[in-house]
Amino acid sequence: MSISVIERETPKAEEVKITNDSLIVNLSDGRTITAPLEWFPRLVYAAPEERNNWRLIGRGHGIHWEDVDEDISIEGLLAGRPSGESQASFKKWMNQRQTRLTTRSRARTIARR
Repeated sequence: MSISVIERETPKAEEVKITNDSLIVNLSDGRTITAPLEWFPRLVYAAPEERNNWRLIGRGHGIHWEDVDEDISIEGLLAGRPSGESQASFKKWMNQRQTRLTTRSRARTIARR
């Protein structure tokens, strides 16, 4: 007995919206998928301007946020996979982010004088 396998192409992202608690992605097949923002800690800690600075990558197979160095695949969202980043990696990112934000803040203060 044989089993036929139907292969489906993963739909592509067409539009992305982020609220205070959700990542919402409109897909090329007409579906909209929503995931809790808490699944992606870098986006949780991102400023609204950083969250809204996204671009589609891989012809819509993923989303990239340059400001927070985050990539999310549509396949992963459809499978219900949260970020796979380790605690150690996230802690390192947070430390680097804090240093960068502090440096920017100091530079702005000096520029205003």
